[in-house]
Amino acid sequence: MKDGKGTLAGVRIVDLTRILAGPFCTQMLGDHGAEIVKIEALEGDETRRWGPPFSEDGMSAYFVGVNRNKRSIALNLATQTGKDILLNLLTKADVLIENFKSGQMKKWGLDYETTISKRFPGLIYSQITGYGSNGPLSGRPGFDAIAQVMSGLASINGTTDGPPVRVGTPISDLATALYATNAILMALYERTSSGLGQKVEVSLLDSSVSLLHPHAANFFMTGDPPTRMGNAHPNIAPYEMFKTANGYIFIAGGNDQQFVKLVTLLGKSELANDPRFTNNASRKANEQILTETLSRLLEDQDASVLAERLLAEGVPAGPVLDVPQVLNHQQVRAREMIVNRGTYRGLGVPVKMSRTPGKVRSLPPRLGEHATDILLEAGYDDEQIKRFVEEKVVGPSTLSGTS
Repeated sequence: MKDGKGTLAGVRIVDLTRILAGPFCTQMLGDHGAEIVKIEALEGDETRRWGPPFSEDGMSAYFVGVNRNKRSIALNLATQTGKDILLNLLTKADVLIENFKSGQMKKWGLDYETTISKRFPGLIYSQITGYGSNGPLSGRPGFDAIAQVMSGLASINGTTDGPPVRVGTPISDLATALYATNAILMALYERTSSGLGQKVEVSLLDSSVSLLHPHAANFFMTGDPPTRMGNAHPNIAPYEMFKTANGYIFIAGGNDQQFVKLVTLLGKSELANDPRFTNNASRKANEQILTETLSRLLEDQDASVLAERLLAEGVPAGPVLDVPQVLNHQQVRAREMIVNRGTYRGLGVPVKMSRTPGKVRSLPPRLGEHATDILLEAGYDDEQIKRFVEEKVVGPSTLSGTS
């Protein structure tokens, strides 16, 4: 029998993050049952205004995409009362996560070393920054595209004769979110034996640099700077995108057996015995002529049909699909990677748990939607809550998501 509560049921997370890396991290934790209290500035997470597109009720697609399974309260942390409310909420929390510029929490008197760790020794404090808490760039604001270009990712992305190109998705933010999620889970696991919390720090730059495989490994061994190679691979051939009669196909015939199957299926089995192509090292040394040869053999093929035949033979291949095709693909649907709930449509939960599956439990919140409930649960009464709103410590719980 499946447990509908999720693997992280009972874990309470106070979420001070906004934009993408932090919210994507906490959405993943919320998908698996953690209780997420999203604390926003009075004007809300900036991404609430990042549109169009907006939904009919004023939610930006950007915000909706990474903020389900959370409750929202708008809180002014620049006030002493706002800070006191946050500290009150932390008394029942397991995790605090924030992605302000390094040093901002210290300015508020809420830094881990001098305040949080002493008052809440069992709390996991997760910090996401652009460049980390030390070094010459500490304290500078972090942005995905800047992390991509400063980490070297953009330098290896693009065609050989073209300029550097950032990855089409905000890969630095998304990778940082994944690392932060892992770090939080590791710290929670360690706490079961030590009883102690700790600070876990992840930066956009560190996370992006860690993605430089195999380019960094190659450089460490040879000293040769990596170059842009388009769709090719620095170590494997064939590993390329090819044009067919009705679109593009990507083929990765990395080992010798796969190459034999590839050329046999294309009716040119003799290529497997060509001394230029007998093993990966020789294919890599003769990559240009190999690519030209395969391009001629593939130009009249049907991309989807050929990819299916190659996959059936164990040769890695796939047609190049656009986003609408992906979101309507049978395999994607079968894996429940599209979620429909009323007017909400979103991407599904990629981690499949047999007994405690992740799921969408609540829709992305309006700004401050749950302020009253959160404060009542924290022990405040109606009169205090009314005063907080009047003093602009807490935002009204009826605010919409738009500016």
